[in-house]
Amino acid sequence: MKILKQFGLYLFTLGLFIAGVTHFIYDKGYAQMIPDFIPLELEIVYMTGNTEWLLALLLIFPQSRRAAGIATALFLVAVLPANIYAAINGIPAPWSEDTSLVLLWIRPFLQPLLIWWVLAVSK
Repeated sequence: MKILKQFGLYLFTLGLFIAGVTHFIYDKGYAQMIPDFIPLELEIVYMTGNTEWLLALLLIFPQSRRAAGIATALFLVAVLPANIYAAINGIPAPWSEDTSLVLLWIRPFLQPLLIWWVLAVSK
């Protein structure tokens, strides 16, 4: 079980790091997911990308893993409204121009699974 948990931790961490990278590659696409009444959309995208990198790094080290797991869960809750906003308004994934309503609504519904995952592997 320990090997499976460790594999899950590193897989989650890799995914989180890659997600951070995509915030810089597809920054304008991510910015579209932020409602117009919120200023500094690109800056928020860059901050969230950096946050994902930092959290991924902190998840690797046993000394900071538990706190990083909780912080990552809170971060995932904080970005959930952007995923819901994108689904409601038909905003495609940042790297795509196609809009699939099914895929848009899968993202917010997967968020609880990601939260459970990071909390489970960071204990």
